This record gives sequence, structure tokens and C-alpha cells, in this order.
Amino acid sequence: MTGTGFGAAKGLNPIAWLGGPMFACALATVLFDVPLRVFGLQLPQPVFPLAPAFAWALIRPSVLPPFAILVMGLFLDEFWGGPQGLWPLCLLATYAAVLGVRRLLLSQDFLLMWASYAAACAFSFAVGCGLMSLDAGAAPNLIAVAVQFGATLVIFPFAHQLVARYEDADVRFR
Repeated sequence: MTGTGFGAAKGLNPIAWLGGPMFACALATVLFDVPLRVFGLQLPQPVFPLAPAFAWALIRPSVLPPFAILVMGLFLDEFWGGPQGLWPLCLLATYAAVLGVRRLLLSQDFLLMWASYAAACAFSFAVGCGLMSLDAGAAPNLIAVAVQFGATLVIFPFAHQLVARYEDADVRFR
């Protein structure tokens, strides 16, 4: 019997699997850059592409996600005016680290996945802080990094939704 009936796993459409989250991350990054101040403070800017970088490593390892991650990282570098290659390297390092432990993370509960996402974000931010320290010759503002890290942790439900949506999409890679 073919897998076309009720409950059958859907194939992964690259446009929906990669393009949708990429567009959502770019749009959210631009929207969060609006100069809105609450009590004199600007909204923290999460690193939205960390959510799909984490999720794509769990969903289905293939050749396409690293290229999409590279594009999203270059977009962040250009949009935020940072050194070219900083965010692609941070995002790709996170993708590779999560890919290395994906068998341990698959089918875990929400809290353990969130803790794993936090560890992946901490790794990405550590890589970024190390690279910025080498580039600038001084450590970045750790309070600003901590605020951005916290804001990035809050968007974990987006990554969890991506994983849950495609968890059964292609069982050949389990």
C-alpha cells in the first residue's frame, strides 16, 4: 500500500520547508528593528534564524539547509551592519553541533528540547562573541549579548513547531 492515505507522512516541499521559515525570519527581523521604545528601552532583537537552524538539523539533514542558513546569516550581517560572515559562521556552527547530536534529541519532550535549544543558542553566541573579540580586539557588551540571548530563547516555540510539523515527514532519515 502506498503512503497516500490518512495518517501518511507528507513529503517535504522545499519551498514550504525552507522558504517559509526563511521569509518569516527575515520579516520578523525587519519588524523587530522598528524603533519602538517602551519606558525608554528598545525591543530586544532576537536572532530569529537560530530557530530554523536548530529545527532543520533535527528535521532532515540534507544539502539544502546549510545554503539557506548561509543566506539567512548573510542577510543578518547586511541588515545589522556586522562583519561579513559572522552570522553565517555562527548559524552554521550551531547547525553542525545540533546535527551531531540529533539522534539524542529526536522525540524528546518540550522542556528537554528547549534546554537543547538554549545550549545551541549559547554555543552560537559564544562563537559570535569569540569572533567579535578577535575582530574588534575587545569583548562585546555582555549585557547586550545576554539580552539578545534571552530574546532568542523566547522564540523556541517557533523551532519546536517546525520540528513537530515535520517530525513524521520523512522516516528514511530517522
